[in-house]
Amino acid sequence: MKISTKGRYGLTIMMELATRFGEGPISLKSIAQRHDLSEHYLEQLVAPLRNAELVKSVRGAYGGYILTKKPEEITAGDIIRVLEGPISPVEFEEEEDPAKRNLWLKIRDAISEVLDSTTLEDLIKYQDDGHKSSYMFYI
Repeated sequence: MKISTKGRYGLTIMMELATRFGEGPISLKSIAQRHDLSEHYLEQLVAPLRNAELVKSVRGAYGGYILTKKPEEITAGDIIRVLEGPISPVEFEEEEDPAKRNLWLKIRDAISEVLDSTTLEDLIKYQDDGHKSSYMFYI
């Protein structure tokens, strides 16, 4: 299973909202500018998050989006499933070999466990601890 930009940018939106939780609505424009992303694309991603009741839109001059729950109540799994669909490394219905089917199930369950045990609060704390990027390049 490969997480697309939908899942990755959706996590970006949700982490931004979690970082500013309780401070009022955040505009997608500000998130797009801060992360050098397309505001139009973020608008497409926020619609399913709103339909899943993970975010709420606030209209007006100072409008934007807010989380509907506390950051510790929303998991990465909640977000990824809304934007990417069910978590599955392969199509299980197509697998006839019981040994391989068992392997794929274990992989699916391991991925689900990590996503479902990681909250937005966890991601924010990790980021705040100085892990802004997982890559370091030296020239």
